[in-house]
Amino acid sequence: MIRLNLFVSLQIILMKVFSGLGLSCHQGEYQIGNECCPNCLAGNRVKSHCTVESSTSCLPCMTGTYTDQPNGLERCHHCTNCDSGSGLRIKTPCTVTSDALCEPLEGFYCVHPTGHSCERAQEHKHCKPGQYISQNGTASTDTECSDCSSGTFSNGTFHSCQPHTQCHSLNLQQITAGTSATDSQCGEKSNHMTLVVIITVMLSVVVIIAAVLLLRHYKMKGFWSVNTGEDYETKKLFFFY
Repeated sequence: MIRLNLFVSLQIILMKVFSGLGLSCHQGEYQIGNECCPNCLAGNRVKSHCTVESSTSCLPCMTGTYTDQPNGLERCHHCTNCDSGSGLRIKTPCTVTSDALCEPLEGFYCVHPTGHSCERAQEHKHCKPGQYISQNGTASTDTECSDCSSGTFSNGTFHSCQPHTQCHSLNLQQITAGTSATDSQCGEKSNHMTLVVIITVMLSVVVIIAAVLLLRHYKMKGFWSVNTGEDYETKKLFFFY
C-alpha cells in the first residue's frame, strides 16, 4: 500500500513537471508559472497577473519610463538619459511607448553608436597652427587636419593654407618672415640716403647758427676793434689761440 501511494505521488509530480515543460502560450500572451496570461499593451506594465478567475491587470508607465511592445513586465524600462557630459543631446524624446534617442552635441561626433542612437560622443579635434582643416567633422566622423606646404600658412582654423604676403610686390620691405603658422610682416621702406641728407643739412644749420652766435659774442666783447695798441695785441693774442 505504501508503495502504491509513492508511485501515485511520483506520477503526479512528473505530470506537473512535464505539463510545465510542454506549456506553449499563444501570441499576445506571456507565461507566468504554469499559466498563460494576456500581455499588457505597449506603454503599460503588469499590475497583477491573471488567475483562473481574472485576466491580467495593467497600469500605464510613469513619466520617464516606457515599454515599447506588448509585455508581461512588472516594471517599465527607464528612459535613456542623453547626458551632455557625454557629449550628447536629445534627438527624439522618450515616450511611454519608446525610448529616447540621443545624438552628438554640435562640434562632437559619436564614438559609440547603438542603432539609431548614440551612447557616447567626443569633441572634434582642433587643427594646430601650421595645419588646415582638410575635412570637416560630422556627427559620425572626426575633423581631419593636414600640414601646410612651404610658403603658406594657417592658424589652424583655415580650410586651406594661405600664401605668405610678398612684401616687395606691395613696394614694402619684409619686417618678419612668414612661418607655417603666421604670415609675413611688412613695413614701409626706409630711405637711408634721404635720412643722411636730412641729418647733414640739420648739422650744417646748427654749425652755421653756432658760428654766427659766436662771432656776435666776440664782436660785442671788442675783440674785433680797429684800434691799435692794447686792442691790437689782444686781437693778435686771440688769433694766436
